[in-house]
Amino acid sequence: MDNQALQQWVERVSLESFGRPFLHQATFNGRLKATGGRYFTRSHHIEISPHQLAAFGMEETEKIIKHELCHYHLHLMKRGYRHRDADFKTLLAHVGGSRYCNSLPERSARKAMPFKYRLTCVRCGMEYLRKRKVDPARYACGKCRGKLKLFLLDKEDGP
Repeated sequence: MDNQALQQWVERVSLESFGRPFLHQATFNGRLKATGGRYFTRSHHIEISPHQLAAFGMEETEKIIKHELCHYHLHLMKRGYRHRDADFKTLLAHVGGSRYCNSLPERSARKAMPFKYRLTCVRCGMEYLRKRKVDPARYACGKCRGKLKLFLLDKEDGP
């Protein structure tokens, strides 16, 4: 699906579910991985994640479109368009939009092994597990103040 087809889809959903036209631009944004879509309050444009469409199909993506259209229409009507507002929650439930999008499969696979690095104290053997690489020269052991040595964990090592 391309941006033109998405534009027509959003316009159709807007008319069918909200009874109002969508007069701005809807596009795909491949950088959206942790979120299903975005609404921009200044330009009134909507961006949708193509990864959600590929992973979960048209039905879930339409719920994301409805979610973003709730922001859009409420903002233009000068009513509560934020997630915490009662107007937003009511309209979202009425049109059948999703409150949250599903996590992408590749994002949940990364969480399977949360720790990549192990810092080990040379003096007392205390171990510290880390997700990100750190410079061991900048830190000392919290137990004995000894020097730390950095190790990269293998898939089999685990925590």
